[in-house]
This record gives sequence, structure tokens and C-alpha cells, in this order.
Amino acid sequence: MKKEYPYLYKNGLCITFFILMLLSFTGQVYTGWKEHNDFLTDYGVASLSLTRYLSSGHFLQATFENWESEFLQMALFVILSIFLRQKGSSESKKCDDKIYDPKDLVAKHNSPWCVKKGGAYLAVYKHSLSLALFFLFLCSFFFHWYGSWLDFNEKQSLESKPLQSFILFIENKKFWFESFQNWQSEFLSIFAIIFLSIYLRQIGSSQSKAVNAPHDKTGED
Repeated sequence: MKKEYPYLYKNGLCITFFILMLLSFTGQVYTGWKEHNDFLTDYGVASLSLTRYLSSGHFLQATFENWESEFLQMALFVILSIFLRQKGSSESKKCDDKIYDPKDLVAKHNSPWCVKKGGAYLAVYKHSLSLALFFLFLCSFFFHWYGSWLDFNEKQSLESKPLQSFILFIENKKFWFESFQNWQSEFLSIFAIIFLSIYLRQIGSSQSKAVNAPHDKTGED
């Protein structure tokens, strides 16, 4: 008989990271609200309520520029790990692995309904992870663009400088500086886990090879 585990045990990884995200997000909202109101006070402008702050450019820009980079690096990692290899890394397929096994597309009794349905449903579902991540990236990119534009024009207005249109703001160096500084950090973190997993170990982690595995062993199993 298959052993049944408690709900929290079975879902502990997702639950823990979701709670950590909520705690961090709460901290970001509170400190960002206070910091932005200090900025407004310096210009003699009335402070924002917490509700109004949540629709401000300061909040939207800060939130979505980070989400944007996270979803971009995950989407690229999912896609590039299909074709590219890193010998010795636990994050890579083996050098002689196929891109995919055709047997993975054959429906089983417990397969998701899209696999059983086949056709267009399967055609979309077999790429659904990367599609979802790129969609989330594009949504985050748009809201970062919008939030950064609001934040930029707010500062321009306070300093009696000309405002910029939303469309033309896509060329603004401030916007791209925000994007690139986050993108490079995410690409660095992916490089670090891929490279360090070749030589370093963490016993018990699914992201590490076995402690006694040779450095040139690729993949987890």
C-alpha cells in the first residue's frame, strides 16, 4: 500500500517559499511606503495612504522589475536546458540524452487530461511551462514599464521638468538600467548554481548530486 503523507509534508516546499514571499512582500510594501512618503515630504507633498501607494509608480516599478527578471531567467533556463548541456552539473541533462523521449507523449492512465486528449491540447500542453513563464515575464515587463514611467513622471513633475509619454519611455535609460541590473543578477545566479553544482555538494538536496558522486557525473540520478 502506498504510504500517505500529511498535506503539509507533501507540499512543504511550495508552502514555505510562498510564506517567505508574502513576508518579504509585506516588508517591501511597508518600507517602500514609508520611504516614498519621506521622499514626498522632502518636496512638500502630502503623504500617500497605503492604498494609494499600491497603485503608485514607486511600488509598481520596484515590484515588477524584480518579477520580470525572475520569470525571464526561469523561462530561458527551461528553454536552454532543452538543447544545451553542462558536463558534471546536477542542473543539466547528460550529454548523450535526447532532447526528449517520444514515449513521454504517450498517454497513461494517470496522465493529465491534455495528454489524453491529444491534438492541439497536447501541442500546447507540452510547451505550457515555458509559455506560462514567458507570459508572466511579458506581463511583468509591461507593468514595470508602466510603473517606471509613472515614477519617472512624478519626479519630473515635482522638479518642474517636462513629462515623457508612455510609448517613448520604452527608450528611457532609467527603465533599461532597472531591467539590466536585475537581469544580470538572475543570470549570475543561474550560472552559479549550474557551475557550483559540478564541484560542490549539499547532502539531502534534490539540487545536488550525491556527496560521493564524481565531479564529471552529470544530472541528479
